[in-house]
Amino acid sequence: MKRTRLFIFLLLAFSLVHADEGLWLFNAIPESQLASKFRFKPAKEFLDHLRLSSVRFGGGSGSFVSPNGLIFTNHHVASRCIQDVSSKEHNYMRDGFYAGAQEKELKCPGLEVQVLLDIQDVTERVNQAVTAAPSDPKAATQRQAAMNTIEKECMDRHGGSCSVVTLYSGALYHLYRYKKYTDVRLVFAPEEAIAFFGGDPDNFTYPRYDLDITFLRAYEDGKPAATPHYLKWSRGGPREGELALVSGHPGSTDRFITLAQLEFLRDVSYPRTLRYLSGIIQSLKEFGARSEENHRVARGKLFGAENSFKVRDGEMKGMREAWLMEAKRRSEEQFRAAAAANPKAKEELGGAFEQVAAAYQKWRARSPEYLLESGAILCDMFTYARHLYRLAEERPKPNAERLREYSDAALPSLEHRLFAQTPVTPELEALMLQKWFELLSSELGASHPVVRRILEGRTPADAARGYVFSSKVHDVNERKRLAADAPAVRNSSDGMIRLVRMIDPHARAIRKVFDEEFDPVLRDASSRIARARFTLYGTSVYPDATGSLRLSFGAVQGYRNAQGQPVRWATDFDGLYRRATGEDPYKLPARWLERKSALRLRTPFNFVSTADIIGGNSGSPTVNTRGEVIGIVFDSNYEAMHNRFVYGMDRGERCVHVASSGIIEALRSVYGATRVLQELGFATAAK
Repeated sequence: MKRTRLFIFLLLAFSLVHADEGLWLFNAIPESQLASKFRFKPAKEFLDHLRLSSVRFGGGSGSFVSPNGLIFTNHHVASRCIQDVSSKEHNYMRDGFYAGAQEKELKCPGLEVQVLLDIQDVTERVNQAVTAAPSDPKAATQRQAAMNTIEKECMDRHGGSCSVVTLYSGALYHLYRYKKYTDVRLVFAPEEAIAFFGGDPDNFTYPRYDLDITFLRAYEDGKPAATPHYLKWSRGGPREGELALVSGHPGSTDRFITLAQLEFLRDVSYPRTLRYLSGIIQSLKEFGARSEENHRVARGKLFGAENSFKVRDGEMKGMREAWLMEAKRRSEEQFRAAAAANPKAKEELGGAFEQVAAAYQKWRARSPEYLLESGAILCDMFTYARHLYRLAEERPKPNAERLREYSDAALPSLEHRLFAQTPVTPELEALMLQKWFELLSSELGASHPVVRRILEGRTPADAARGYVFSSKVHDVNERKRLAADAPAVRNSSDGMIRLVRMIDPHARAIRKVFDEEFDPVLRDASSRIARARFTLYGTSVYPDATGSLRLSFGAVQGYRNAQGQPVRWATDFDGLYRRATGEDPYKLPARWLERKSALRLRTPFNFVSTADIIGGNSGSPTVNTRGEVIGIVFDSNYEAMHNRFVYGMDRGERCVHVASSGIIEALRSVYGATRVLQELGFATAAK
């Protein structure tokens, strides 16, 4: 009997984590895994330096690469900044940007980047604050109050930004303390045509030929920030077979959810999202086709929608693959067998899997209503109006009782975004609001009381234009005025404020249902599953991604595609020119055609590795075992789309990077970006 239990335990432990799998916590690195395969054991100083050199963007990653605040990230991560500092006269998305002198660096409105300074385990304190039964709605309120309080105490003591991160579905709570920079300026960006060469057709494919990079700079007190922790640049670039380490902020994964949760995503959540994104993409294309200026202002939203659609579509195809669902079922069975063989894990687990299945079955009928709480996320004016209205409602409450996004710890970053001088195009805002109204009509039904009240007998298009063009929340001065006067918000006749005011009671009601009826049950069950897993494996199994800093790693290595053909580990500039057709999206910027002869065409441009990444890792620095930059993450191939649910490398799943050597060659031979090259430690003359 003991041998059988041991066999089951070892089988599950082996099946949980593959050779290069893992989005690892910086304070729980798999040292034995790195040592056994790559003969590398990172010292604490190495990890601390990498952590302190890494920066977090909203939804992306980056790194410091000079002692003077120079930040390295993707073009698509920085695209909102590039677009916001552009104008009809200066289209930096189309033409690129280079600040030849410090005073020409352009401030990015509303952009904030953060550096993780410290991690503290606060699990015991959070758990002690929760005195109600796990499935009691009061438990969620007590937990939220504890987290808000811990974050406020941290900020009062240290400043910066503090966030309690939930790990292993609540088995652990860690307090992350950040230094933040709110003055970030654009230094260099290539043309979008080379940053996103191949456009949507090549997105999530390989081979690739993209210069998906941007350089920004953090400032403090009006001067370039002093950043003693920064990553030095490799002189030789990436090499086939070497270990590549990736430090970044993966957004979310679902590798440890139950089969019932996966079926909900496949059958309910993903189809709804794909239908919505499909309509958004079509409308944005039509809007952009009307004029060059329309194309410019809509480009960012179109890229985001197309990118999200392709991600979700690839993940959906993965969930429809028999092998993936079978792998999930088998993994669940193995885990339950291992838990049954361990008295403590068995007690922790109880009937948690059945509890999750029952909760999701109940939530299916209510989930469309949650669209009211999710809001019109692609309409900036709706977002502004909702924040203004909820600030008026939440600020008077004690900090511990507020919604998490309006806690004292969250307010500085929220206000930084809310009061930024970000350009808004009302016509585009009306279109985005219209598409949300159409989604509500489709999912809730035209007879739903909220839908009827919003539309008031009008078409979604007419209703959206009515709200947008009777609003002034696009004006930052108006937003500041309303934010300082709660009664003015509550009584405002502003179109977007009125819209939010009529929706908010219903949005809060469904959020309350979620928070008090669905989430406590799900959190209790998921926490018990996580604790059982934690009992068996501890931190030898990484937690699902949460947007917090993680380390992943893998080999620089090619693969065989679905047709069995070998795919080389790196592309080069010669391949770029052979791929170029002169027609969008394979049309090169003029300077790339003019300066072809100056380039060393065999220089590695993009490359692939087996490193484990997910959305949010975009912009992550890729370093070698000496901690030198050898590249930057910007994508994965289509074969890796299912990695959200199941990590793999046997079907050709790869992470795609821009090679450091290709970046230097482009900066030197195409752009003549002397300031950037010198700051990275490179001479400007060609070898």
